[in-house]
Amino acid sequence: MLQLKSFTFNPFMENTYLLYDETREAVIFDPGCFEKYEQKELSDFIENEELELKMLINTHCHIDHVLGNAFVKRKYGVPLYLHQKEQPVLKSVTSYASNYGFAGYEESHPDYFISETDRIKFGNSSLEIRFVPGHSPGHLVFFHQETGICIAGDTLFQGSIGRTDLPGGDHDTLLNAIRTEMFSLPDTTKVYPGHGPMTNIAFEKEHNPFVGKRARF
Repeated sequence: MLQLKSFTFNPFMENTYLLYDETREAVIFDPGCFEKYEQKELSDFIENEELELKMLINTHCHIDHVLGNAFVKRKYGVPLYLHQKEQPVLKSVTSYASNYGFAGYEESHPDYFISETDRIKFGNSSLEIRFVPGHSPGHLVFFHQETGICIAGDTLFQGSIGRTDLPGGDHDTLLNAIRTEMFSLPDTTKVYPGHGPMTNIAFEKEHNPFVGKRARF
């Protein structure tokens, strides 16, 4: 059975997720761990659970979601996967990281590009990929059908959506992508966002003020 462990890292209160199954193979999404104590919290859990980390995946590459990329790649020797359109987003972080107080930021580089036509496979588990741009140009969302777990990044939040005023963002694109790609997932789907608490598709369809039945924006 697939299991999920969440961590909240860095001043942006970013959610980092580990998925692993009974084989103890694991993948990590959006490691935001920058401080040493954050890195230790992550590595202690991996060690205590005897996990074998196989892949590092970025849903998208804004600074708060990639602060721990270099640490994870170096410590666990895993490849970095992201959408090709996120490569310039990742590269740009170096130019502004110090402005946000991350003077010691280490640059990371992708090893593989993935898209919605691929699947993520580890252990006995397989994840479907959805392309949900708008918050960033190459944003990907990951869905595990058997458990209904969705790693959503900064697309759909509890009662909100990702901001679209950053470079590469587009409001209408995000609204359309959520409605076509995420709202086509089962209503029982558990949405784990890049910030804040978990939600589900049924609730957001009904109540989300941006994309739900009562949308006001």
